[in-house]
Amino acid sequence: MKVSLVLPSAYSMRGDVRATLNLASALARRHEVEVISVRRQKEKPFFPVGSNVTMRSVVDVRPGVRHLLPRGQVRTEVALWRVLRGLKCDVLITTRPALGVQAARHAPREVLRIAREWARPAVPAPVKRLYPRLNAVVTATESAQEEWTRLLEGGPAVHSVQDALPAGPWARSRMDNRIVAAGGRWVPAKAYDRLIKAFAIVADKRPDWRLRLYGGGPEERRLRTLVRELDLHNHVYFMGTTPDLAGEFAKASIVANTSRGEDQSMTVLEAMGCGVPVVAFEGARGPTEFVATGYNGVLVPEPDMPESGTMSEADLQLFAAALLALIDDERRRRSLAAGALDTALRHSADEVAEQWEKLITELR
Repeated sequence: MKVSLVLPSAYSMRGDVRATLNLASALARRHEVEVISVRRQKEKPFFPVGSNVTMRSVVDVRPGVRHLLPRGQVRTEVALWRVLRGLKCDVLITTRPALGVQAARHAPREVLRIAREWARPAVPAPVKRLYPRLNAVVTATESAQEEWTRLLEGGPAVHSVQDALPAGPWARSRMDNRIVAAGGRWVPAKAYDRLIKAFAIVADKRPDWRLRLYGGGPEERRLRTLVRELDLHNHVYFMGTTPDLAGEFAKASIVANTSRGEDQSMTVLEAMGCGVPVVAFEGARGPTEFVATGYNGVLVPEPDMPESGTMSEADLQLFAAALLALIDDERRRRSLAAGALDTALRHSADEVAEQWEKLITELR
């Protein structure tokens, strides 16, 4: 079986890219797999991908590469149409609503066409109109499955298959480092400002603990300014980007997630794969799907946010208290770590690949 997976860019640092490359690598152990990147802006993907996965791009925008067509969005769309119409594969998996719409329009009908989705489409009209041409939609969480089923009422069947962690063995935390870690893109939706403010409370009570932030993005300057204003330069460290976030999480004893309503949460799964408990807000969809208080982490009640988007001091105290409770109870941390590892096993690359293979067989 030949499987083609399409990404806007297989070379960017995003959780959905990480999950897709993990799936591609797992499927490639038994099938012919290619990853089609609409744009290629770098020499190598940010995240590792199996050596038996074929990589190709629709538009190569690396410096120094000759461009045969005019630059711009129209050029990219025309090139994508050509690739989709000429596909010679058994299964096509898209990874964004915009790509799913193009697959519905242009991919050969004999190809099994599946849209892999994490969040609601920003513009639902073309999705409602064209997704009935697809064979299936697959979400990463059950709550997203319910949402897409309502959106596509009368359309293709919506299934749920969880994201895949990288192939093991996974690095494992010793749970003895006084480190809280967090990772991902530094964008407003991830709400790292909430984490930094909460950690200021932690640092005041447990000054021997440190917060490590992994990633990069447009919020970096504002977050660094916040650290200076709170005088946390000896407690909060900006660690930069890394393709091995799980390996860095394995150096921590707690992973924190303060996202606002996040749909896809690879960082939560990667933390659990390292045997690290997660503290998160229960209103964030990704963490809520995977974190169970008392089993593999702690869910903190989501505050009612005012229009300003700023958390109250009481809400910051609540998140800080959850961190401090784990900091002060090593036995509980280790118990939650065991639950985290057990959760991660259900997301192993082989397990998830088997679920996809079963679904594809049923659809065909």
